[in-house]
Amino acid sequence: MIIKISIIRPDFGNNQDNNRFPQRGRDLRKAFRGMYYKHQKGDDTVSLIAGISVGSHAFIQVVTNQGPYYFSYPQSEYKSGRTLRIGGNTFSENGVKIRLEENGIKIRGKIKYTGLTPVKHDIMGPFRYLPMQCRHKITSLSHRLEGYLIINGKPIDFTEGTGYIEGDSGVSFPRSYVWVQCNDFPEKACITASVADIPFAGTRFRGCICIVYINDTQYRLATYLGVRILALNERRIVLEQGRLKVEIEIDKGTGHILKAPENGEMTREIRERISCGARFRFIKDEEVIFEKYSKNASVEIVK
Repeated sequence: MIIKISIIRPDFGNNQDNNRFPQRGRDLRKAFRGMYYKHQKGDDTVSLIAGISVGSHAFIQVVTNQGPYYFSYPQSEYKSGRTLRIGGNTFSENGVKIRLEENGIKIRGKIKYTGLTPVKHDIMGPFRYLPMQCRHKITSLSHRLEGYLIINGKPIDFTEGTGYIEGDSGVSFPRSYVWVQCNDFPEKACITASVADIPFAGTRFRGCICIVYINDTQYRLATYLGVRILALNERRIVLEQGRLKVEIEIDKGTGHILKAPENGEMTREIRERISCGARFRFIKDEEVIFEKYSKNASVEIVK
């Protein structure tokens, strides 16, 4: 939703309540919390963003290849816990159940998740202890799907498809960032990378998080591990850390306008390409370990 980076100790790393807000170092009247559930099978991709703008409203944002839909709810409709409930809709690590209808838009369905792939250790690393603008979490790099959605009368069967879950909380998204995620590969694999402009202690720095998951092995490149950003623009990202190197080439495109947080309010507009062509190359010890092209990567580029 690259990065959405940020930090504050136990935000939503607590398995007992995945929807809890940080309770320290932040004005909770200007906070947001959002979880991103991506579902992909073949050329069909639908992402569900469930969250809350504290003091304002709860929301569900649905992102499809055809465009986005935004559903607003009273804040009292947001019920956090192992299962997040917004209105009659539920979201958890076990799956989602959707029943949305507003302004002639009708979305129904139920999708079950199995075989989640959590990241090893908090993706924020030592930054999780510091008060920052936004905190990022990855719940599952890849998992199996079973179920369907019906969007305005059109059924989409996601059975045997692939899912991905991440989330953010804090005050605002970074003023500029690039985020790329893809697990649309013949084998079970996922690459997610983000680079963002991060304000901290009166200054700014470029923060990076990247996970490469292939052959049941997770490789991590990050600012706190000494990653070097060799290239960063709308078409190309190159990261290098010791013996590891990640190269991502992104096809041209514009994407759809989504709502994003600014000072806790969902008033900012960003663009996301939910199905974008991209080539991924992972190199270890100067040997190409993984090289694949997918037309179903998800990309956000915010300048």
